Amino acid sequence: MKLIIQIPCYNEEKTLALALKELPRKVKGFKKVEWLIINDGSTDNTVEVARKSGVDHIVGFTRNQGLARGFMLGLDACLRLGADVIVNTDADNQYDARDIPALVEPILKGRADIVIGARPITEIEHFSPIKKFLQKLGSRVVRMASHTDIPDAPSGFRAMSRDAAMRLNVFNNYTYTLETIIQAGQKNMAITSVPIRVNEDLRPSRLVKSISSYVKRSILTIFRIFVVYKPFHFFMTLGLLIFGAGFLLGVRFLYYLFADGGAGHIQSLILVAILMGIGFQTMLFAFLADLLAVNRNLMEDVQYRLRKFECDGKR
Repeated sequence: MKLIIQIPCYNEEKTLALALKELPRKVKGFKKVEWLIINDGSTDNTVEVARKSGVDHIVGFTRNQGLARGFMLGLDACLRLGADVIVNTDADNQYDARDIPALVEPILKGRADIVIGARPITEIEHFSPIKKFLQKLGSRVVRMASHTDIPDAPSGFRAMSRDAAMRLNVFNNYTYTLETIIQAGQKNMAITSVPIRVNEDLRPSRLVKSISSYVKRSILTIFRIFVVYKPFHFFMTLGLLIFGAGFLLGVRFLYYLFADGGAGHIQSLILVAILMGIGFQTMLFAFLADLLAVNRNLMEDVQYRLRKFECDGKR
């Protein structure tokens, strides 16, 4: 059994050595434990620090591509290197590496395909009240969309089996955390969480450049989750709301029509026709979106089979 611990990096020369120093070289249940760095177009000495710290594998991009693409590049590299279990952690030493054995234990015992490290969000002092609220809101939305009970969906400290890693895809360029959990839930993977510890904050978050930016990106991410992974429910609900608004305006117009002949309310009738027409078309689009979702699932199944053939054929 081989465990590979991957770390996405973007200009992490100041914190990477400390994060690597804490990583284990031996974990119960594995014959080999290797480290892999994803260099996301760093312009500092991140790669040199990684080599001096004894990293086994380095992959990356020549230009910064973002956390989500780096995460997927790492998974692909780990699979090709023969990893049976993959652990993802951060280069800023946010997560306590001593919890890695607890993180991989449910996978080793066959109880889970993916394990998410749940941070004590309310106890983290450097998280602002707004960030704590959005973290909890994002987790709640993910639980609704994925039918899982993961308490800390934005956590990047996670472990996954080889088969689970082959099934994952990320369409969001901003982050992979929420989307991968939803995919796991929709694909009936066994996913669970374990409580983890966190270390002292060493640098500001790269994802949270400002509160306003974080709020905007979080809302867009949550919105996109529902559009991509719950298309029928999203468009049908939207269509019913618009159609319902038109219907209520139509009832109002009929009331005035019988009360005083409808004089002065012709504009309402025009608005009724527009709203009901848009609502009906949106409901029709819900069925089209559902068919597209089915096609995406079929394509993902084909991709999984190709990945399995390519990666397992080299083992």
